[in-house]
Amino acid sequence: MTAAEGMPEVDRAAASRAAVVARRARAAVKEDVRAGRRSALDVAESAWREPDGVEGGMRVRDLLTTLKGLGPTRTLAVLERLGIAPVKRLGGLGHRQRAALREWLKQRSAVAGHGRLVVLAGPTAVGKGTVSAFIREHFPEVLLSVSATTRRPRPGEQDGVHYYFVDDAQFDAMVAGGEFLEWAVVHNLSRYGTPRTPVADALASGRSVLLEIDLDGARQVRRAMPEATLVFLLPPSWEELVRRLVGRGTESPEEQARRLETARVELAAQDEFDVLVVNDDVRRAAEEVVDLLAVPGAPSRA
Repeated sequence: MTAAEGMPEVDRAAASRAAVVARRARAAVKEDVRAGRRSALDVAESAWREPDGVEGGMRVRDLLTTLKGLGPTRTLAVLERLGIAPVKRLGGLGHRQRAALREWLKQRSAVAGHGRLVVLAGPTAVGKGTVSAFIREHFPEVLLSVSATTRRPRPGEQDGVHYYFVDDAQFDAMVAGGEFLEWAVVHNLSRYGTPRTPVADALASGRSVLLEIDLDGARQVRRAMPEATLVFLLPPSWEELVRRLVGRGTESPEEQARRLETARVELAAQDEFDVLVVNDDVRRAAEEVVDLLAVPGAPSRA
């Protein structure tokens, strides 16, 4: 017989009501953190002062996921680095775990006012360029990093605006000079790279930066700048992805088939990213990405 089974009916009902009240109280705390009314560090300190209180009953994982840019994947990575199990509650942390979490939250708070780096990647034809263009037009506070590429311009693309179009010799020189934050060969055809200096300068000045790059490039940025938030743009469905690729008419049938095969591989890597955004509506998807950049005046749906 469990403790609950041996409990009088009146006591069970009271315990159930208390549990509901506690869940609502914890949800209110998380909403306060999301809205900026309380800091995560304040919640943690409150939990350690009163381990049996509302804050003390919160799981560390739940607190971290209220922070912008921390999706499920990154949250688990942070917990592993701090030596804290995902099921641990704030009030149940040991001395060393509290010290590690306190220091991590302080460091994060110290750079909160600085520019943030968000990496936008996804399968071919998912609409990364369209979402980025919407952000460029409606959120000028965000710096969209301009990549260098060896491919030829598509109709309407402008050098220095959409890409820096360079030849192979120029690209080789930039690689040799360590000028790229990341670079990769895409679709076994052309090379793309993100110039390092403009990104570093913008972040240091407090501007947020959005990188629209491919999957391999996103992985390189994760290694070079682990504080970056990686966003994977998803299509509403596979059928819609095929329709978009065929409908734009910029590739031959052979190239379309090659890109669709690449897209299948790319979609399988989505779990490596911190945040998944479905591009079923350009405005909504763009605003969701901008929200991660913490741009002043951007809508918040956290």
